[in-house]
Amino acid sequence: MGLQRTTLLLYSILAFQVGKAQEKPLISKRVYDTKPISAIDSPTIDGIIDEKGWDIVDWSSDFLEREPDENTAPTEQTKFKIIYDKKFLYIAFRCYDNDPSKIVKRMSRRDGFEGDWVEINIDSYHDKRTGFSFTSSVSSVKGDEFISNNGNNWDGSWNPIWYLKTNIDEEGWTAELKIPFSQLKFGNDKEQVWGIQVQRRFFRAEERSTWQRIPLDSPGWVSEFGELHGLKDIEPQKQIEIQPYSASQLNSYPEEKGNPFRDGNDTKVSAGLDAKIGITNDLTLDLTVNPDFGQVDADPAAIALDGFQIFFEERRPFFVENKNIFDFRFADNPDNLFYSRRIGRNPQGSASLSENEFVKQPKYSTIIGAAKFSGKTKTGWSLGILESVTDNEYAEIDNNGSRREQKVEPLTNYFVGRAQKDFNHRNSFIGGIFTATNRNLVGDDLSYLRKSAYTAGIDFQHNWKNRKYYAIGNVVSSHVLGSREAIARTQNSLTHLFQRVDASHVEVDTMRTSLTGTGGRFEIGKSSVGNWRYYTAVLWRSPELELNDVGFLRQADEVRQYASISHQTLKPFGYFRRINTRFEQFSSYDFEGNYNRMQYSINANANLKSNWNFNSQVVYKPRIYTNTILQGGPRFRYSEEVFKYINFNSDGRKKFSFYGGIYHSQGKDDSFSYLEYDGGVAYQPINSLTISLSPNYAINKSKTQYVTETDFNGEPRYITAELSQHTLNATIRVDYSINPNLTIQYYGQPFISTGIYKSFNKVTDPIAHFYGDRIALFQPNQINFAESDNTYQIDENMDGTTDYTFENPNFSQVSFNSNLVIRWEYIPGSELFLVWSQGIFANGSARENLFSGINDQLFHRQPENIFLIKATYRFAL
Repeated sequence: MGLQRTTLLLYSILAFQVGKAQEKPLISKRVYDTKPISAIDSPTIDGIIDEKGWDIVDWSSDFLEREPDENTAPTEQTKFKIIYDKKFLYIAFRCYDNDPSKIVKRMSRRDGFEGDWVEINIDSYHDKRTGFSFTSSVSSVKGDEFISNNGNNWDGSWNPIWYLKTNIDEEGWTAELKIPFSQLKFGNDKEQVWGIQVQRRFFRAEERSTWQRIPLDSPGWVSEFGELHGLKDIEPQKQIEIQPYSASQLNSYPEEKGNPFRDGNDTKVSAGLDAKIGITNDLTLDLTVNPDFGQVDADPAAIALDGFQIFFEERRPFFVENKNIFDFRFADNPDNLFYSRRIGRNPQGSASLSENEFVKQPKYSTIIGAAKFSGKTKTGWSLGILESVTDNEYAEIDNNGSRREQKVEPLTNYFVGRAQKDFNHRNSFIGGIFTATNRNLVGDDLSYLRKSAYTAGIDFQHNWKNRKYYAIGNVVSSHVLGSREAIARTQNSLTHLFQRVDASHVEVDTMRTSLTGTGGRFEIGKSSVGNWRYYTAVLWRSPELELNDVGFLRQADEVRQYASISHQTLKPFGYFRRINTRFEQFSSYDFEGNYNRMQYSINANANLKSNWNFNSQVVYKPRIYTNTILQGGPRFRYSEEVFKYINFNSDGRKKFSFYGGIYHSQGKDDSFSYLEYDGGVAYQPINSLTISLSPNYAINKSKTQYVTETDFNGEPRYITAELSQHTLNATIRVDYSINPNLTIQYYGQPFISTGIYKSFNKVTDPIAHFYGDRIALFQPNQINFAESDNTYQIDENMDGTTDYTFENPNFSQVSFNSNLVIRWEYIPGSELFLVWSQGIFANGSARENLFSGINDQLFHRQPENIFLIKATYRFAL
């Protein structure tokens, strides 16, 4: 009944609001008229606006404050000019400041957005959904991003070639930009109309002002831009860029006596090629051959006690750039039909070893080559095609000098095709995606892998009442094929668990050679105008849905319902710049109809006039059932839970800033708990140097933590225990910018996590109301620890004979990852990297004190080091 009442309430609010809604008066679009200049009059980009070419157009000013006090006069005014010739767009900014000595000239690497800056956003497609952003800091640091989804996504991986210089004078500061038309995308109309927006950050007051007024309750960003007129007879410039690279790498590590693969060091020399070719001015072909990503930070350390795969963000430049075009999130984050980390993944197989054999196992699958064809046409089509091939990977095995190879990953082809079409005056779109993964499994022993996997999806969005209301949705399907072994393995995987003993709607069929599933999401809500916003949604993932060949899916067999209502203030008041509050509710079912979850939450965010932020949330979970915790066993109940947190951060503009937070969860009757302390400090002693430290400490406790499944007289036994897990980690960063093109960056993360199990028990009544009735503790005369083989021996019927055993689950994992990267962009688009990476990975004693464990288990170990020199050169033809 709670679900029905909540859903009906949201629908009633929505129907009432739509019924009484009136068309909001439109804010008039500002227009800037540009003019062409001859090449001989093109300005010199030196930051000083004194060339006569600028005189043919007028300044445009009258900026309005957007934050914190929207639609008021800003503290300082800004003005700009735009001119163009056959190949370039030129922009001049004048940023007034009544005390130039207080202008904050912070330095950073590209896309740092530190200190005072001004930016121009250009919707050259004029599709009112996408744009290109060029940011100029007062220190001449560039920032560039591709804007999509009407301002909801800003992709900083886009790195076009353009030119910038700034200057400080007695009136404030100025900037000159020169942007090649080849870096923008537009049609071939004789006279162009583009959307534009100019925004300035006045750092001292943490104030944003804009040329085109966009209220805080607007439905989007790009759709509200002003317009640039006067672009006549400009010709689309086809882009051809080729960027070869070469790299030399030295690996050093502790020598292992007798292991021929671990003699203390290895060397590697590699070369490859990246290319960007403008097929048309709208569509670009990106190619990479034998790519190297040695300069990319390592993934953060993590432990998943629930057995589910961990989602890691993509950081490799080729796959990050334009990733928004291929994005197809269909349900909850991070569920997606395309997860690029699958390409070049860790090999899925492992070598079979005999006694006295050593193995050299590849860490990643080699990407032979990859190509992307992507862009957006003037007619509103967004297109993306990605094709990639990864090589066969072999583990090399040595037996007293005799070598053999065993394949651990097959030759694999990945394909992704994505399309979207805007219509209805850019208020609506419809799109689709298709992916294919095909593995060459002929003649090898990897038949437990799926041979082929195909997915398809359709998505849409419709906005009405000046984008005040919206409806959005998608439907996806999957079809995977393989041997009986591969499909049985898929059915038994944690994502599906068809073997669940109490599930009547699924079962493992060992004769099947394919699976087909569906999923999707539908949502309707109010997105703008006024203080209130709300939505309601439903999503599903059918039991046979499988996306994990080139996508990401954590769990299938679920139906969820969501409802949310939020309130935001639009004007500063009292001590506050802004306050946002939100109430959310969701419920969850499986395809058998089991009612598994109900959750309510309320959160609040307060931004103070002092630029401090405070966030808090309370979540109440009165009903929690899970189909996965016993990993094939029956549905299990958790006691009702209350989760809450509060965190804050100080004014990040200060030379010294800090943040902190406490997160706490408690199960009824103390059946489980979680406590986390999070914090950090950042110090910027000079404009070019930033040092930060972010420690984190967490305590995770559960009296019914799953350990393993075993068997007693033909009956399954699901073993759980009381767990006490302590995790300590920290992230250390040092960023030093010698100039905008020469930076030194250091990243380090020590990590240790220990877990100690006690009070072992078996599950007896998994859905009992009281947690103690769900389990039966083993008595002292039923359980014995055999230290010789590190196992627990269970004599369940107490007849003096061991009935079953299981391994001691205690663990202690320690690691240290670090990267030191010197990056020099010696000419625009061409870079030199010097990289030193260090890693320590070990399993230590779970009984040791956590803090002493860091010292004994981590810092007393010899690290593995990687030294890399990588050079790229960008040819623009």
